[in-house]
Amino acid sequence: MRALHKENHLIERIGWLRAAVLGANDGLISTSSLIVGVAAATPASHEILVAGVAGLVAGAMSMAAGEYVSVSSQADTEKADMARERHELATQPAAELAELAAIYEQRGLSPDLARQVAEQMMAKDAFEAHARDELGLTSHVMARPVQAAFTSAVTFSTGAALPLIVALLVPPTTAAWTVSITCLIGLAVLGAIGARTGGASIWKPAARVVFWGVVALASTAAIGSLVGRAV
Repeated sequence: MRALHKENHLIERIGWLRAAVLGANDGLISTSSLIVGVAAATPASHEILVAGVAGLVAGAMSMAAGEYVSVSSQADTEKADMARERHELATQPAAELAELAAIYEQRGLSPDLARQVAEQMMAKDAFEAHARDELGLTSHVMARPVQAAFTSAVTFSTGAALPLIVALLVPPTTAAWTVSITCLIGLAVLGAIGARTGGASIWKPAARVVFWGVVALASTAAIGSLVGRAV
């Protein structure tokens, strides 16, 4: 008997990967920018550290809440669509069969074969067939609000911890430059890891995130310097 060929597709990772990469990048770049901005305004080490800790805590909570609300809205829409589909299957089975057959016909099957496939799919699990082929809902793309919120909070905190540790270890006078360099290296590594995990080339994502890191760091450093002089 031939062994079954099992394939592991990268699309199955897309839900948690998006939240993880977004959280870590946001934690690293926002906390680094905050520390650099404060360091450019004042040489006081305690103010720099307080700003970094506040940025970590507030950012993690904000990311968790934002992801939960956003993904919950998606989940609500998915539930509403699935409830509507269940109702239509219960009240209009013939129309739903014709609808599924039309979907398969549009994908290249002959009308007769599309009808046969639709009948067999609905005989096995009508709701699953319509959820997958009509609504485009499968297990790896379904919204998971709690998972997204938890992942975002943890990864944001992890990313934010790096510049905070660096700021804690170096003299306040060099914090801006040291944190900036650490941030850009971290962003490049995160961009490469995210691209590799998703099966894409590492160079373009890494360069893209580093570019925006430079923009964010330079902007906050300039604003911090101006505010520091004014105050």
